[in-house]
Amino acid sequence: MNKVDKNNNSFELNVLSLCDGMSCGHIALEKAGFKVGKYFASEIKDVAIKVTKDNYPETIHIGDVSKITYKDGILHTEVGDFETNIDIVMFGSPCQSFSRAMIKERKIGLEDPERSGLFYECNRVLKEVNPKYFLMENVVMKPEDEAVISEMMGVEPIRINSSLVVGQLRDRYYWTNIPGVTVPEDKGVTLQSVLNDGYVPNEKAKCLCKNDSHGYYNGCFWTPIKRFHRFYYKSFGTMVFPSKEYFDNCLEVTKRILDGRKSSAKIYDDYNGHDFDEARYLWKDERARLQGVPEEYVKNISEKDAADVLGDGWTVPVIAHIFSFMKF
Repeated sequence: MNKVDKNNNSFELNVLSLCDGMSCGHIALEKAGFKVGKYFASEIKDVAIKVTKDNYPETIHIGDVSKITYKDGILHTEVGDFETNIDIVMFGSPCQSFSRAMIKERKIGLEDPERSGLFYECNRVLKEVNPKYFLMENVVMKPEDEAVISEMMGVEPIRINSSLVVGQLRDRYYWTNIPGVTVPEDKGVTLQSVLNDGYVPNEKAKCLCKNDSHGYYNGCFWTPIKRFHRFYYKSFGTMVFPSKEYFDNCLEVTKRILDGRKSSAKIYDDYNGHDFDEARYLWKDERARLQGVPEEYVKNISEKDAADVLGDGWTVPVIAHIFSFMKF
């Protein structure tokens, strides 16, 4: 075991991060006061790997989690073998087929082998490594899936909404054996406070999601009024307006067109005005602030790619809060 003391500079923590994404766990460890030694990242998404390489070039990328095994102090991966101890294993297996926002026929939870079902692979590796600490994050899900995960991991989840520490609604479960973890205090951060400019009618941003990147710019089939419809009437995504008066006018226009009818995007097919043209989505630096990620962390990728990887990522202040309870 490494000598670990987060109050001085003597320790180096060896980390195995599965389904690593863009290494938000690395940011959180540093924010919690820990120094990282070896950081092994299992990730297959090219843009996420690029972000990690841009910011943590010393990261050891080890490929597909299903190709990883650990035995007798050797981490076997598809890119080679590494003799190492591991102090903490962390992962957040893809959540789409757990999510309450997923359409019913695709909300298949642990039965989805390509996404949420990757939990089984991550849990297998966790059991092989048997580190001092582990952390898993995922969405609030069906009770039967939650029960299976809790039984297999041997702990009950802690439920924390990121809205306590950032200006974003992000309700999540955290399974960990780190003792004494509490729910963080509410810091009162609002969405308005993290914007570069403009006005928002919501106190908090909607949960940042990967699908915020769909059709973000070129090729988007949503007209400006349909983007507003999706935001206001369907509660998807977050939009920013030049002013409160501009937002009020957008709302008035849609109400006038709907004329009491049930909201449907098709109703706006004949609209050809420009009342909605200046409403925008969040910029990538604003999204980064909502995840507690340094703005410069995503400086080398496009707005669309940033929406993708940040939506997949962890809320850094929440993870750092959990890590702060670790003792070695």
